[in-house]
Amino acid sequence: MTEIVSPKRTRRFTVGASGLELRWGGASDIGHRRAVNEDSLVAVPGLVAVADGLGGHSAGDVASAAAVERLAERAKARGRQGAILEPEDIGAALVAASDDILLRTAGTAHGSGTTVSGVAVIAHEGHPALIVFNIGDSRVYRLRAGELVQVTVDHSYVQELVDAGRLDAELAEFHPDANIITRALGFGEVPPHDSWIATPERGDRFLACTDGLTREVDATRIAELLGADADPDEIAASLIGAANASGGRDNITVGILEVLEAPDADEDPDGTAPRGEA
Repeated sequence: MTEIVSPKRTRRFTVGASGLELRWGGASDIGHRRAVNEDSLVAVPGLVAVADGLGGHSAGDVASAAAVERLAERAKARGRQGAILEPEDIGAALVAASDDILLRTAGTAHGSGTTVSGVAVIAHEGHPALIVFNIGDSRVYRLRAGELVQVTVDHSYVQELVDAGRLDAELAEFHPDANIITRALGFGEVPPHDSWIATPERGDRFLACTDGLTREVDATRIAELLGADADPDEIAASLIGAANASGGRDNITVGILEVLEAPDADEDPDGTAPRGEA
């Protein structure tokens, strides 16, 4: 398990005359059933992301570490430009992470891989904005005015069943094949990542999390805890505590990004749009 969390927890990002002030935090926990924590976390200026090394494969912790390390490297490199990333930085980091995974797991029987999901600050149409991205079934949610919305779409077998109308979305978490994902970073390949442009509003909270949280805590409870009058680190601890109280059957990792100040700008009806369609 790798945690890359900056001591600084707030920053104002500026594009032109527009400012976006954020604070962030996060935490990771092994849970009650696993011998190793194969999750990893990065929470630094301009970026919050989580990665879940694939259970049952060799060196899942190595794979998840590669993902967050390369993302953190890109964020650090952009530090002199106010820690505002280019959308292309996400893809470049994931390509580099894939190479790292292949090299670091060269001696294992089956290789290894990881999910990855997160939120980063970018410039969009003259304003600071956020880009949400994912590979696999780690998720990003947005809480706005008490309403929790899942921004990412799982790359999983059960999500395909839901999309085909063969499975009710509310039953997906309990399906016996819920752990089968259809896209992962590693194994010598770089699958495409999905991304969305998010227009932030003051008070928004974004949650990046591995499935150790979502398999244990339902959306109603997540919304309640995410909306608490507390800072991101305290909220992260509460979410992990709730997952462990429900069984803690997997590693649990959460990263939280809170919008303290947002630019005035026209936005999409739901505040997010696929990249290129904002």
